[in-house]
Amino acid sequence: MKAILLAGGKGTRLRPLTIHTPKPIVPIFDRAFLHYQIDLLKQVPEIDEIVLSLNYQPRRIEEIFGDGSALDIRIRYVVEPAPLGTAGAVKYAGDNLTGSVVVFNGDVLTQIDLGSVIRLHRERRAKATIVLTPVENPSAYGLVETDADGNVARFLEKPRPDEITTNHINAGIYVLEPDTFDRIPSAVPWSIERSYFPSLVERGETFVAYVYNGYWIDIGTPDKYLQVHRDIMDGRFAAPPFANMPPPRASVSPDARVEDGATIEGPCFIDAGVVVKGGARIGPYSVIGRQTQIDERATIEGAIVWPNCRVSEEAVVRNAILGRHCHLGRSVTLDRGAVLGDKTTLTDYTRA
Repeated sequence: MKAILLAGGKGTRLRPLTIHTPKPIVPIFDRAFLHYQIDLLKQVPEIDEIVLSLNYQPRRIEEIFGDGSALDIRIRYVVEPAPLGTAGAVKYAGDNLTGSVVVFNGDVLTQIDLGSVIRLHRERRAKATIVLTPVENPSAYGLVETDADGNVARFLEKPRPDEITTNHINAGIYVLEPDTFDRIPSAVPWSIERSYFPSLVERGETFVAYVYNGYWIDIGTPDKYLQVHRDIMDGRFAAPPFANMPPPRASVSPDARVEDGATIEGPCFIDAGVVVKGGARIGPYSVIGRQTQIDERATIEGAIVWPNCRVSEEAVVRNAILGRHCHLGRSVTLDRGAVLGDKTTLTDYTRA
């Protein structure tokens, strides 16, 4: 059985972080995001190959994962000649497949039992199975209606309040039969949500929904990217190094140097090669990437700092994200919502 990971997006909602780092490999602590999806797919023994459908900076992704041998799974790369949309990418990556295929959007983090989804697909002899997940604010999403038997009945694109009949949205996880790919035109951008799935409903084909009520998040915005780290540190999503760590869950690499007088408050993550100078404070929900230096009396709280940065004396960084090789001068203040791209320099006393 094959799996297709749709990892070709440019990650525009995460810019400027994704200018030099494709969204599928933005770091979650010290691991590229795609590692978490690959871990999930590996839990299904019959999946023997993962096809990465790429378009944006594909070599950066291939450099990290190679042929998959280090991960004990075969990985194959398919690079779209131009962006083909979600359905077009599936057809381009899976046009020669003959068996059921698992498809995953490249920005979804979840703990779903994929084996159960596949079993439902086979029990119902479905042409397609879509995973749905509930949300608190249905008006902000496209919704998916189902009938009493769990068949998909209708798609509603960001409905008005009086049109809302469900709180279930497309979770970006599917099991598909390749004999349905013939309705997707070749070499043309085509949407799986707006064109392919509606065609199944219109033709009366067996198209079933699997409702998942567990952990699910789309990491594609700065707020959600921050939230993923907090969820893992709080134990809402089980992942190393926090999975079996008792509170307050401070993960400090043995290769980091924390000087006397520095304050470390969990939950937090401090990677290898980090230097935290005396008088500095690393507050709750902070993530400090490798080879970063936090100088005297600087404060990091609820922020994510990618590798090779320097935060100078008395600077304050709260609920912000710093890309790689950033340099913050003395007494800089970065507050809620700030996102800095790679190699950004802020001079002394800057406030942002």
